[in-house]
Formats: sequence, C-alpha cells, structure tokens
Amino acid sequence: MGRIAYGGDYNPEQWPEEVWAEDMRLMKQAGVSLVSVGIFGWALVEPRPGEFDFGWFDRVLDNLADAGISAAVATMTASPPPWLAKLHPETLPRRADGTVLWPGARQAYCPSSPVYREHATRLVTRIAERYADHPALALWHIGNEYGCHVRACYCDSSAAAFREWLRERYGGIAELNDAWSTKFWSQRYDGFDEVLPPRTAPTFANPTQQLDFARFSSDTMLDLLRMEKAVLRAATPDVPVTTNHVPLAKTLDLHRWASEVDVVSYDSYPDPHDPQAHVLAALSYDVIRSLRGGQPWLLMEQAPSAVNWRERNGAKQPGQMRLWSWQAVAQGADAVMFFQWRQSKGGAEKFHSAMVPHTGPDTRTFREVAGLGAELAETGPLVDTRPDNDVALVLDWESWWALELNSHPATLDQLDALLAHYSPLFDANIGCDVVHPDSDLSGYRLVVVPNLYLTRAETAANLTEHVRRGGHLLVSFFSGIVDESDQVHLGGYLGPLREVLGAHVAEFWPLADGESVGVSVLESAERGLLWSEDIVVDGAEVVGRFTEGGLAGGAALTRNAFGDGVAWYLGTRLGAGGMRAVLDRVVG
Repeated sequence: MGRIAYGGDYNPEQWPEEVWAEDMRLMKQAGVSLVSVGIFGWALVEPRPGEFDFGWFDRVLDNLADAGISAAVATMTASPPPWLAKLHPETLPRRADGTVLWPGARQAYCPSSPVYREHATRLVTRIAERYADHPALALWHIGNEYGCHVRACYCDSSAAAFREWLRERYGGIAELNDAWSTKFWSQRYDGFDEVLPPRTAPTFANPTQQLDFARFSSDTMLDLLRMEKAVLRAATPDVPVTTNHVPLAKTLDLHRWASEVDVVSYDSYPDPHDPQAHVLAALSYDVIRSLRGGQPWLLMEQAPSAVNWRERNGAKQPGQMRLWSWQAVAQGADAVMFFQWRQSKGGAEKFHSAMVPHTGPDTRTFREVAGLGAELAETGPLVDTRPDNDVALVLDWESWWALELNSHPATLDQLDALLAHYSPLFDANIGCDVVHPDSDLSGYRLVVVPNLYLTRAETAANLTEHVRRGGHLLVSFFSGIVDESDQVHLGGYLGPLREVLGAHVAEFWPLADGESVGVSVLESAERGLLWSEDIVVDGAEVVGRFTEGGLAGGAALTRNAFGDGVAWYLGTRLGAGGMRAVLDRVVG
C-alpha cells in the first residue's frame, strides 16, 4: 500500500446508516487507510438459511471505496447465526465434560462439524463471487481469532474426525497402541472405533492421547482456513489472504498455519497495568515476525486505551498507545490497526475502547488516534523493512503442548520460560528471532532453547549440527526428555542432546513453591528458582554449581566445546540478574 497501513475493525452494522457518512469523514481526518469489515456479519447477510441480503454490505464497501479506504473483507464465518444451532444443534461445541457451549456469545461451532462446514463454504462462495472485483477489496480476512474461545471440541463429530486423523497418522491400531503406551493402565485398543477424545475421565488421561488431540485440534481449525482459502483462491487468485491470531496462545501450531496465509496477522493486547507488558509484546512480535522468515506482518487489532475482559482494565497513559504502536512497527509490522473503529453502544464489548469513543471525536483518545495516523502517513520508507538478527530463541508448539501436560515432576509454563530467556536479550538490546528447532539455524551465532521437553531425533541432530559448525547453543532444564510420542528417551535425561551438551541428568529435583536454592554461576552468587537436578557431566566443563541442599557441589551450569562451537546447559531457572550474566557470557 506504499505506507504502513492504519485503521481498525469497522462494524457499521451496529449503527444507523446516517452515522456511516460521519465515519468516512472521521476516518479521513484520522488518516485511516485500511479497515477490516464484516467479521461478525453472518447473521445479517444470511438472516435465514439460504436467504442472502448483501445490500447493506454493498453500501459499506462502496462508501470505503469512495473515501479511498481499502478493506480487509472478512469471510464472516467467525460466529454462526442462532438459526444454525436451532436447526442443527449438533454443530455446537462440547467441552471435555460434555457441557454444550450454546449460542449467545461467539464461536459457537464445532470445527469438525460437516454441517457448519457446508454452510460456511456456501457463505464464503457468495462473498467471494460478489466482491471479487470490488475496488475496496485489498485482502481477505478469513475467520477471526481461531481457537480463542473454543480451543477444542469433544463432541461426537469431533470424535469421528479424531479417529480419521489418527488412522492417517498411524495407519493401524497396533501402531497407535505402541505410540500411546496403552499397555499401561489396561488401555489397549482393539480398533479405532474404540478411541475417544480425551474427555473427562477418573484421573489423568493418556498423555499421548492428549498430545495427539492437541495436534488434531490445531489441524482441524487449520483445515477450516484451508477450506475457505480454496474458495477465495478460485475467485480471486491474486488477492492475499490472512487470519488474525490471538496473543501468544498455545492452541494453534502457528508454524504450520503461517505457510497457509500470504501475510501473518496478530492481535496484541498488552496490559497497561503491567510494567513489563512491553516485553511480552516484544516477544509476541518477534514470534509472529519470524513465522514467515522475517516477512512483515499486520498488527490487526490492539486497544486504543482499555480493554473490557480483564478483572481490572487499565487505560493507556497519554502517549502509550503511540509508543506501543511504533514498537510494533519497529518489530516488523506493516499495519497498525485497532479493535474497533467506533465504540459499541451495546453488546459484550461496549466498554472496550475504540478509535472513536462513546464521548465522540473531541477526546484524548481520538486526538491521539489522529496524531498517530498523521505520523504513519509518512512511513513509506519503512514498508517491508526486516531486521537482521543473529540470535534465535527456539519455540516448538508441539513441545509446548507436551510440556504442560499433567503428571509431570512439576508444573512448568512454556511462556514463562520463553520470557525468562527473552527478557535479558531484550534488556540488552539484542535482536532475536523465534524459530522452530528444525529450521535452518546456519545464520545464527547463538541459539537459545528455554525448554524443549519434546525433542525428536532430527531436532537434536539439527541443534547438534549448529554447534558442530561453530554456533553457540544454550539449553535450559527439562529439555530432551521425550520423543514425539511423549515416550522418555532412555539412558539419561537430555536423551538425544547428551552428546552435544556433554552431560546427562540422572534425577529431577524440582523446588517447592516459593523455594529457591543457592547457585554459584560464573563466579557470581545467584538463586536458583523452580527447579534443580542431578547433572552428570560426560566431558563438559562445570562453570556453575549448586551451593545448598542435597545437590550442593553438583553441576548447575555446564559448558561443552563441541566441533567448532560451544554448547551450554543450565539446570535451574535463574533470576533476571543471573540470566543476564549467563547470556552475557554465552553471547560473548
């Protein structure tokens, strides 16, 4: 578009048509160049099954085109109308305990439902054919925030689809039994027809069943995107497609999703009450930017001021919206957009701030919105800029899912681990990509692995080769523990990473809540948090030791020269100062 795009979600259907003319005037005043339209329009364009009324939406797009404003036209499938559930209650999603999620909110559909898919495809086909040549159309906006409210569905339709997914993955029931370790607890299956989703059970469900269901759930929603994309491509092969993702959620394997869109879009809602919110936002932006090899991305939603869904919804301080918007641009965003254009008079998000507040345009919020719009209008040279980083942080969604399963030595949080390793790099102004561990690592001098609980043989080989070629590697605790079937690598924890790290772990010693342990790291006295473990060195140099408790004198940090590079292993979580000291030495 020749500049950083600027705008937000535009929902004119909430307002009388006489308001629409004022919308166009104020959008031009604010420097708006792009809006998302129609995201929740299904019930209005198809008020009854098979009866379509696009007249109002025609007028909306015509208004935008006349004003010189481009549109990300939504496929409107994010929230089915109530009539679908009335006619086909089997389309409604169910929780693991069988609870039906009824209409009255949004996303009340089962992703596996053939009926939902049939109606969604019919709607998308009508939209694509009707607006393929509309002058306002700039890109297609598929769905909305997949997995935000319905992370998985456990209904009978989902169960049938899960069985087919498993049949394709394993081929035979014997292979599934082996992968799921079903000899334990008398869980052996005689056929796929006996397999269910991990519904509420007397105690822990089979962990590999849970892991496979997470894979299936992500793939099923991805299949919805592919379904709609195929319709759009047939009608408009040259119009890009996107879908917006919720803030750094673990529900969807975004590495798989990113290849299915032309540009990645993201919704960012840092908490103004959190003094470190900008760090989490920075991590999120680096994750999103890295999904397509550094390609610019779209900040599809943010709040001009307060949101409405936290227990305490803080307003952004004067200038904070501008600061955080420019932060996104600095980290690769080619669009800065908001939810939403005009603050709702009613409905569930009426207290969510908007570009035009309830009070109107003579407000601090709108003045800041217009001021930012004027600045972004001059951003042509910033379009398609890409950072050149030589440090990478590893994130694998499948390992994230597996790490946070139940019945582990301790409850660990993948996002907490990511932030603990990312924050010192951010504070030191060291740019960082966030990559899949199987990706090409040849361009990085340092690869940081916060937790890689699930480590495939090929993943370990890739990390090992990175060090062999001269790279540096920092791995933190509870990595290299299981394979893709959540089965333990035997012979010493760290499994396939033992060789490159020059060490293995004999026993885990997780710490009690609130407990810490003394650690001497690189000649500095620190406190270890969350975790400790009995590390056995197999050639590595010990550069940090536990100084208290049953592991006193044992290794806490090791360094192993391997090939032309160096691999480090950290067997505890250090505070901010300790992590900075370690990363300073590793970055070197």
